[in-house]
Amino acid sequence: MKSDSIERYGTVSRFFHWVIATLVLWQAMKVFDRINDGEHWVGETLVPWHISIGALILVLVLLRIVWASRNLSNRPPAPPGVLGVLARAGHIIIYIALVFLPIAGMSFMIGKGHGLTIFGMELVSRGTEIPWLAAIGELHSPVALFLLAVLAGHVVMAFWHQFVRKDGLLRRML
Repeated sequence: MKSDSIERYGTVSRFFHWVIATLVLWQAMKVFDRINDGEHWVGETLVPWHISIGALILVLVLLRIVWASRNLSNRPPAPPGVLGVLARAGHIIIYIALVFLPIAGMSFMIGKGHGLTIFGMELVSRGTEIPWLAAIGELHSPVALFLLAVLAGHVVMAFWHQFVRKDGLLRRML
């Protein structure tokens, strides 16, 4: 199991990156739940796992943040200028959103009195509505859409690095 280096992300970092990316893509499929009231394969197959996968993403992102903080000295310096600032800001926004979204989603469920069940375990039983908690939860969808836009930019910039700048950035994470 290799640690991060300036030339390449290590096994653990790559594991976190690609597992979280796959789970976020799964979560993004929730958008299709709005079509025909979820009466299709996405709504029936993927969406029932949305809350549990969100909780899993929260745990993985927190572990990824701890891992990244232990490997700060092995991270390459940010590119100079505005692009470097935007790159760092984009990554920070992604991490903040990936922590906030599951918390907002859980806040919505509990705040609306639905309770909270994760991977079949009831953590909070149904109860009365808590308006202030539900209000925090109302931010879940707009922040999710914002995150998808930032992630689209993240992917575009990764390809730009690889195919325009030809600096081998993708090779570090693959």
